[in-house]
Amino acid sequence: MKTGSKAFVTIVLLFAGLVLVNYIASQLPLRGDATAGRIYTLSPGTKSLLAKIEEPVVIDYYFSKDAAGLRVSDKNYAERVQEMLRQYVRASRGKLTLNVINPRPDTPEEERAAAAGLQPQVAPMTGESLYFGLVAIQADQQKVIPALSPQRESFLEYDLSQLVYSVQQITRKKLGLISSIPLRAQPYNPMMMMGRPPEPGQLIAGEWERSFELVPVEASATELPAGLDALAIVHPQGVSSKLQYAIDQFLLGGKPVFLAVDPSSQHFKRQGGQGAMYGNTPNLSSDLPTLLKAYGVTYDSQQVVGDLAKATQVQTGQGSVARLPVWLSLTKEDLSTEAQPVAQLESLLFVESGSFRVNAPADVTVTPLVKTSDQTGDIMATTLQMMMPDQIARQILPSGERTLAALLTGKFKTAFPDGAPKDETKKSDEAPFPATTPAADTSLKESTGTSTLFLVADTDWLLDDYSVRRMNFLGSQAVEPLNDNLAFGSNAVEFLAGSQDLISIRGKGNSLRPFTVVAKMQVEAQKKYQQQLTALEARIGEVQSKLAELQGKRTDGGRLIATPEMQKAIDDFRKQEAVMNGERREIRRALREDIDALENRLLLINLFATPLLVGVFGLWFYRARRT
Repeated sequence: MKTGSKAFVTIVLLFAGLVLVNYIASQLPLRGDATAGRIYTLSPGTKSLLAKIEEPVVIDYYFSKDAAGLRVSDKNYAERVQEMLRQYVRASRGKLTLNVINPRPDTPEEERAAAAGLQPQVAPMTGESLYFGLVAIQADQQKVIPALSPQRESFLEYDLSQLVYSVQQITRKKLGLISSIPLRAQPYNPMMMMGRPPEPGQLIAGEWERSFELVPVEASATELPAGLDALAIVHPQGVSSKLQYAIDQFLLGGKPVFLAVDPSSQHFKRQGGQGAMYGNTPNLSSDLPTLLKAYGVTYDSQQVVGDLAKATQVQTGQGSVARLPVWLSLTKEDLSTEAQPVAQLESLLFVESGSFRVNAPADVTVTPLVKTSDQTGDIMATTLQMMMPDQIARQILPSGERTLAALLTGKFKTAFPDGAPKDETKKSDEAPFPATTPAADTSLKESTGTSTLFLVADTDWLLDDYSVRRMNFLGSQAVEPLNDNLAFGSNAVEFLAGSQDLISIRGKGNSLRPFTVVAKMQVEAQKKYQQQLTALEARIGEVQSKLAELQGKRTDGGRLIATPEMQKAIDDFRKQEAVMNGERREIRRALREDIDALENRLLLINLFATPLLVGVFGLWFYRARRT
């Protein structure tokens, strides 16, 4: 056979071999996941949840793949969802069935999608309606995800597992909610000040309502509603002594309690700005000192934590960027790797948080969940509004790490050893008859079993403003997580009262990985040049102030009075301003010098690495053939 024919046959056989290998690989039940976060691998919690399915579950996956105007990214995400669902089917060992449905317009499939409660979305380019959602069915139970969105990709596995879990639940557990912050959407009240519309609910409340029946409890109540399975307390203010007693007895009775307090609530800080014109200054802090002290927890509601190493970059009023040490950008290294509520999380944002110091009894186990770095100090909450970020940083005197969230489990002593508080409104002269023998005290003095208290020293992380970015997707509102705050809030409550299997699923699927090398370089550059830049900014401000003062000396006709001395001073100030502006540009350039050099090196590597490797391989292959 001629050399040309041999080469042609070799190429054909090689192509056929590649096609055959790809086909066989696609049919094998083996999968590899090389991503750092293993975002394409089912979590142990999902596998455990699927193994517990008793009655078969059917999932109808609706996606209008033929709709005109679909973007490539939308189709790619639809493939991602379908492949994930196939993994669920394989892991369920026959307990889960998947139906992939293309609901074309004016078909029975489209009617079934609408009847199931899926929300029609709008293709961005053509305006055509399409469906992209899930329906789970078990016996006569049915649950839906009305609309899937790529912006929620980091929660994809959790959403799918939660759907499978929820369709198996006949009744939802009850979660009591005591909160001075309106986490739930407020009904419209025409008597509200200036006809202001009611505040929308926060996403965390929606997350909780997906798994639990939320039962609101007023701070003025004297007892908790019957039948609660868990209790969430967020920014408690004005809680009656009798309700505090009920909380204490609820905890000692073995029911879990989630408590989030805050020395400086951003929600009430905004309310203060609106109410200042009416002389109303709201209380920014929250506390339950009677309960916390009894449980061995020290918390100062007037002190805010500042961490120089975990400061968040924010926009200042002058349009520049500064690092704000009381806004804490926490990463995986600050979270417990062993505690389930935070072990799978990657990042959190706490805003003007407090801290806890726990000196619990020997029979209470304390598990720190979230900590700061050792570059942490305290600052009075009342002083924050009067200082700029660089001024706040100078006030922080590092004195060691702080605990921002902790889990306490074990046997607690009651905060009310004398029993229930007396009714303060009852007068002594209301009982003219001889006193009767008091009823026996039946209150719990210590935990009857294992009690669980989940503590967080901040409440702002629960708000949408610090956890998600809202955007429009296919004509409907969608949200993109900025961090794992929402996941942390859901984890906390589900850890206490929900399915343990769902906990390990959180915090996965984030394809945007932070460039930690660049972040560290920015911090070091900021430390190196910030003092120099601050001093220069002050000098520029002083020169500009003097220049404005000289130029403001005008006659009644509006003309500048310019003696030779004044004119010389103005020219000198202008020259100084120009020189200092040049110095400022040099400092800002120096801030990015190392980062730009790194970017250039990476660009060169990306451009030349592949051709170089191909060339090396070709040279090796050529020499191998010659020998």
